[in-house]
Parts: sequence; C-alpha cells; structure tokens
Amino acid sequence: MKITIIAGARPNFMKIAPIIHAIQKVKNNGSKMSYRLIHTGQHYDKRMSDTFFEELNIPQPDSNLECGGGTQAEQTAAIMIAFEKELLDNPSDLVLVVGDVTSTMACSIVAKKLQIKVAHVEAGIRSNDRAMPEEINRLVTDSITDYYFTTSEIANQNLRNEGVAEEKIFFVGNVMIDTLLKNQERFAKPSFFVEKGLQKNNYIVLTMHRPANVDQADNLISLMDEIIANSQSLPIIFPIHPRTAKIFNDLDIAAPNLHIVEPLGYLEFNYLVQNAKAVITDSGGITEETTVMGVPCITLRDNTERPETVNVGTNELIGTNPKMIEPTLEKLFRNDWKKGGIPEKWDGKAASRIVATLLNINSKNREF
Repeated sequence: MKITIIAGARPNFMKIAPIIHAIQKVKNNGSKMSYRLIHTGQHYDKRMSDTFFEELNIPQPDSNLECGGGTQAEQTAAIMIAFEKELLDNPSDLVLVVGDVTSTMACSIVAKKLQIKVAHVEAGIRSNDRAMPEEINRLVTDSITDYYFTTSEIANQNLRNEGVAEEKIFFVGNVMIDTLLKNQERFAKPSFFVEKGLQKNNYIVLTMHRPANVDQADNLISLMDEIIANSQSLPIIFPIHPRTAKIFNDLDIAAPNLHIVEPLGYLEFNYLVQNAKAVITDSGGITEETTVMGVPCITLRDNTERPETVNVGTNELIGTNPKMIEPTLEKLFRNDWKKGGIPEKWDGKAASRIVATLLNINSKNREF
C-alpha cells in the first residue's frame, strides 16, 4: 500500500508526525505499507516549517513543491499543478491529507481527478462560517473524501448531516494530541524565559493571526489595549506571526509588560503554554493543546470548529469584541475558571488507530 502524505503549513506537521511514526512501526513489523512525504511549501519561512521536521523527528520530505506565496487562488493553482505532476511521476494508492489548509483541499482535488482515493485526517470539523478560507477547504475536501478520520462525535455528526455514509467515518481521536503527549517531556525552556523573569503561572501567552483580528489597525490596537490594560501587569509574551508583524510593526503599541518575540519552535512554544497563567489566542489548534494541558484559554473568535474545547475543555470563546476581554480576564484573576476535562480518545493513540484502520480496509476490501 503506497500512501502519499501531504504537509503544507505549520499545523500539518504536528498532525503528520505521529502518522509517519505509526507507519514506520507497522512497516518494521513486516507490513508492506509505505509512504512518500510531500511538502507543498505553503509555509516557506524556516521558523514556520523546517524546524518542525527537525523537532518532531520527521524525515525530510521526498519532495518540496515550493508553492509558497501568492493569493488564495494563485497558491491553490500552483499546488494543484505541481502535485499533479508529482502523482503522475510517483503513483500512489492513497493520498492522505490533514487539517484544513489550502494544500489539503488542492491535493485532494488533484488525487480524486486522477482516480486516487483520499483519506482526510481531522474530517468533519465545522465553524459554520464560510467567510473563513479554512471552512471552504474543509467543505470541499470532505465532499470528495473516501475515508474520514475524526476527532470527536460532533465531527461525526456533522458528516452524517452532510450525507456521508456511516461506514466511511472512523472516530480515531486527535493526532495533534498524539504529538503533544509524545513530546511533553521534551518541551524546552525558551532562552528568554529567564531573561524576562518569567515564572510558572505568572505570565500570559498571546497569539493572533486571523484577518478579523489583525488586518484592521484600529481593531488590532483596541484588542491590544484591552489585553494590556486588564492583564494586571503580568508579562504578556507575544510570539508574533509574520502576517501579524507586517501590520503590528507599523503601529505604536508598547507596554512595559508586553514582550514581542519571534515565532517559536514546537517544543519551546508548548513549554511556554504549559507554564502560562493563561493563553489568549485566535488559533484553533492551540485550544486543543491547552485543553489537554489544563491551561485556561481565551479565544478571540466568534465561532470555533473545535466546540469540544469549550464544552469539555478549558477554552472560552469570547468573540472579537475587545470589550469582552475585561470581564473575561477578571474571571481568570479571581480564579473562577473552569477546570475542564479531556475529550474522548484524545489519548495519544489516534495515529495508531488510523494506520490500523487503513490496513483493515485494505485486507477486507483490497481497495488499495
């Protein structure tokens, strides 16, 4: 069974790592399953991609399509053209895509047009907000996928509601958490931790990159003003995304407790999160990691495709109105935050379930 695995952007790398390790394990035990790793190059900043291969012990890609930059349409087209050539030169039985980035959608379309089966890891998650590019990517990918690997019963039901047959849905858990649990003991203290006098549970981690929060200068200033004013002077550590930096660096935003740092690698960033008082973010993946680590998380979004982090975990969805920050931080500082729990099957075994399922499908149906 020849599998082509796609990685394109930072979140993908955490998701493919345990799958690659699970394939290597069954291969060492005599299975004929093999893989070819393709990096589309969607994220081309070394800080945003290459370090993840090094830290997570992922082999260097068999091919880098180098499709970084451009508009959504330009990037989608570039990935499709390059990936079609890749598949024609290197035939595959199955294309495995993860998450919801442009590469996920583009490579799925190419595979299906070449009559190659597609497996989607993290299928079925929905924000129900079609203004988000990621939502379009999810909907298109799941409309043509053959095997749906899901993180929650909510995702399962979303797929059923869209007409996906039950036998194509496999509730396996969350591969992001596989990576988190495997590497937790390896988390590395950033060099600035001591320099800035940081202490466990006595600082806030901030990340922002979504257009609704960072593309309009006035809105970004308002958000930052509220966060700074209501942080009780705790250090705010802001690893700034390149997209955000382009706008932020032209604004006069500064405070004694605000520390702008470069994007961090996986091990350093999660050390920072694990020891934080709280995280303020507009990321989806970080809400999953904070849930498992039991760290309070404040999400600056009007919707989430990961409702289990709110319903079960430590995440609170407060919207994009800056005025919601003050009462939320007051709740945090009076120690009134929910304890949270860990969603079903977020146990570090999702990738093993995925590989076992693919082997079972092949043995029963000889589909690959």
